[in-house]
Amino acid sequence: MEILRYVAFSTDPRGGNPAGVVLDAAGADDAAMLATAAEVGYSETAFVVASDDDTLDVRYFSPLAEVPFCGHATIATAVAHAERHGTGRLLLRTAAGPVTVTTDRSADGTLVATLVSVAPRTAPIEEGDLAELLAILGWSGADLDPALPPRAAFAGAWHPVLATASRERLARLDYDMAELGALMARTGWTTIDLVRRESPTVFQARNPFPPGGVVEDPATGAAAAAFGGYLRELGLVPTPATLTVHQGVDMGRPSTITVTVPAETDTGIAVTGPAVRL
Repeated sequence: MEILRYVAFSTDPRGGNPAGVVLDAAGADDAAMLATAAEVGYSETAFVVASDDDTLDVRYFSPLAEVPFCGHATIATAVAHAERHGTGRLLLRTAAGPVTVTTDRSADGTLVATLVSVAPRTAPIEEGDLAELLAILGWSGADLDPALPPRAAFAGAWHPVLATASRERLARLDYDMAELGALMARTGWTTIDLVRRESPTVFQARNPFPPGGVVEDPATGAAAAAFGGYLRELGLVPTPATLTVHQGVDMGRPSTITVTVPAETDTGIAVTGPAVRL
């Protein structure tokens, strides 16, 4: 397999989130994909296992396991495909459902991709799970922003949303990976979406990711889509809305994710960002 390496949600290779991309993984079984993802070592690698013109079957693997959907690897895959076949619209068949992604060039020539997630939804977090999550993170109830209540959010994968009004609280991330990984395996969570609202449409985010074998993800498109759905469902942002999520700042890999939230409640959330080859 030819393994390509891209960084998504940044035009600077020192920022964003690196992803592996295999545009032709035909014939590779699950073990080969998992071994390749572990060899690449990024939080996710995307494998295109079949293609038919503008339709791609895509699977995503972290170094430890398959995940149903990954936003930054989708952006990277779309840009890699556009570099070889030209810009336009693709339909991706993922384990989470169909995801459309469109590529175009910005004014400076950078390739930019926009994915539209599956329809999002949210669910309550069980009281015991929330208490355990807060304890593992070292957060208290006083750290939570009452304007953005805890909730599990989905747009292809599940992410509990915890919001704080304190930039200092968000900047301090220290937890036991084994403990959090065990909780996330039990609940089916993919990353933990820790957020702080800077303005009505601008947010800071951090995403612990033990299931991927990394302490923190520097840019999580799937979580950003889920967060957009969370804001819409709970009426926490007027729609339609365009949001900016800054992630990776505290780990030295700044990333910028643009999230477009349509007013229609049964529609997917759009996530936009550039990708550049490493």
